[in-house]
Amino acid sequence: MVTMTRVVWLTDPHLNLLEEHELQQFLEHLARGAPKALLISGDISEAPSLLAHLDRLRRALPCPIYFVLGNHDYYFGSLREVRQQVAEFCRRHPRMAWLCDREVEELAPGVGLVGHDGWADARLGDYVRSLVTMLDHYLIAELKGLTKADRWPVLRALGDEAAAHLRRVLPAALTRHQHVYVLTHVPPLREACWYQGAISNDEWLPHFTCAAAGEVLLEVAQQFPGRQCTVLCGHTHSPGECRPLPNLRVLTGGAEYGAPGIAGEFLL
Repeated sequence: MVTMTRVVWLTDPHLNLLEEHELQQFLEHLARGAPKALLISGDISEAPSLLAHLDRLRRALPCPIYFVLGNHDYYFGSLREVRQQVAEFCRRHPRMAWLCDREVEELAPGVGLVGHDGWADARLGDYVRSLVTMLDHYLIAELKGLTKADRWPVLRALGDEAAAHLRRVLPAALTRHQHVYVLTHVPPLREACWYQGAISNDEWLPHFTCAAAGEVLLEVAQQFPGRQCTVLCGHTHSPGECRPLPNLRVLTGGAEYGAPGIAGEFLL
């Protein structure tokens, strides 16, 4: 008899928007399914309440919890401070794994996991002409007060950081595992930037894609044609799927503010 590993994927749950009874009901719902692992692709909470919500997840589920952070997780805080706090929290609680601070994890025999927060790096679409303004620019310390021109290199640098991490860990993961899941917050490709059933336009793409990470995913996947890679991302709150290569699948999870749900389940 073959025993399967059930893995549950959440994206953009925004737990800070829930009343206490709603949060408790959601956590009980997750626990009833008894997943062997929980994956969260960002926007768990906001900086002032992030550690408390991570701890609530830890206490509610006995399984390993692998996660990356989204832009909302840094709201009312700073990239530097939140990262330090989350890394320290995970060191204190070994079942909690922030993938930016990890190498290759094993979900099941032959199935690996890597990940990084990613960041919308303003490389796709038309950043210069886009009139979109993100709350990131006002609520995250490193972006606050910057002009649009001054913000551009900061966004590109954050995208490059994600790409560098994936370039280091993904080849190692695909060398060791037949199938590797990649967890990230921001869609890494134009074709994965879904909104209400369609691909976002040039106005929105700069703020909802991480092109640097996408380039690495395409490059590395082509180097391992006999291995499979599945990317799990969120950020747009709209579900969709694309297959840019035969061995590369990108799933973008749907989400609704104030009503978190399971974006996907996998039997490994």
